[in-house]
Amino acid sequence: MKKTLILLAMVIALVILPFFINHGGEYGGSDGEAESQIQVVAPHYQPWFQPLYEPASGEIESLLFTLQGSIGAAVIFYILGYMKGRQRVDERA
Repeated sequence: MKKTLILLAMVIALVILPFFINHGGEYGGSDGEAESQIQVVAPHYQPWFQPLYEPASGEIESLLFTLQGSIGAAVIFYILGYMKGRQRVDERA
């Protein structure tokens, strides 16, 4: 129990601490950073294809990204829970 609380406190500190260390900093995604670096290295680079769907705003894009991550996490943890449940049933038998 003590170990769990220490780990939980460390995770919370890792989430909150950057906001105090880099006060007023911008936290952008890697997509924008990659695009700017590509323009520096190869200014005449043309993308191979365009996105199939371009969200109307950044908020919708963030919502879709979060939804995608949530669905992925749900699938992964469902599979892990199912496998753990099967393991317990096998141990009891």
